[in-house]
Amino acid sequence: MSDLSKVPVTIVTGFLGAGKTTLISHLIRQAGGRRLAVVVNEFGTLGVDGDILKGCAIPDCPAENIVELANGCICCTVADDFIPTVETLLALDPRPDHILIETSGLALPKPLLKAFDWPAIRSRITMDGVIALADAEAVAAGRFAPDVTALDAQRAADPSIDHETPLSEVFEDQLGCADLVLLTKCDLAGAEGIATARAVIAAETRKPLPVIELVDGVVDPRVVLGLGAAAEDDIAARPSHHDGEEEHEHDDFDSIVIEQGDIVAPDDLAGRIEAIGAGGDVLRVKGYAAVAGKPMRLLVQAVGARVRTHYDRPWGVDEPRLTRLVVIAERGRLDPAAIRAALTA
Repeated sequence: MSDLSKVPVTIVTGFLGAGKTTLISHLIRQAGGRRLAVVVNEFGTLGVDGDILKGCAIPDCPAENIVELANGCICCTVADDFIPTVETLLALDPRPDHILIETSGLALPKPLLKAFDWPAIRSRITMDGVIALADAEAVAAGRFAPDVTALDAQRAADPSIDHETPLSEVFEDQLGCADLVLLTKCDLAGAEGIATARAVIAAETRKPLPVIELVDGVVDPRVVLGLGAAAEDDIAARPSHHDGEEEHEHDDFDSIVIEQGDIVAPDDLAGRIEAIGAGGDVLRVKGYAAVAGKPMRLLVQAVGARVRTHYDRPWGVDEPRLTRLVVIAERGRLDPAAIRAALTA
């Protein structure tokens, strides 16, 4: 007899480097017997997060249950990519008990919620909840949220000026759709930073939302899975800057891929990435490096000037040893020649 129950789906959203992949890796390892499936969306042509998650595959979430959609924002490719992917996952035997969707840091959750009304899938899945991750240290520093008081004062003085940035709109749209906020990197923010971040989030959310503090993506899966929000039923109550638009563009952002062979000094590479991040133009760097004399691949993750590296797995027998990094910045603030010179000199 066919199982006619709806499969719950959780959207994991959040800005660049907020810790979405780290969270999902933890949920995979702590699935507690749930059969999970994961859809990972990347901004840019170099897929990193999907490869990380496949490295965490376990019997309850095998590698074939982890699907990566690269080089396109999932909220813009619902019909072409998202719907067929979900249909493929629902056809798996055994069928997943829960599907996790990791959006790119630039994606808007609301178009995905609207996709749940598509005839092909609306009777088969339900939106268990939208989880928004916010980097406590970054939010406290004001990097991914507007100064609301100053913005109101400036608009009052000159209503013709729009002082909001694309980054602030993305941040607000993600919070506006959320059922739960996870405040990440709390170990880096400190008590004062956490308090500041909480205040910023409270000012931006449509209604009081639970905010959970965590470090390294560690949270009890029972807290974040099984919310039962049925978010597809109250889409109108989840505001977006793009409400009423037929389409939206991600032309506010650029990305390039830097490729080279083996590097000699990982610390030197980290220093170069830190230097370009400190300038304020580069938002995110992620990828991997081949280190001369090392059989393991070096995973690289950077948000602004904060760089983290670790060896994640051995290079495959038939896998080319390459150093490949994707660099993301706001449009008009990415100088490909300068970036290449800075990272490959």
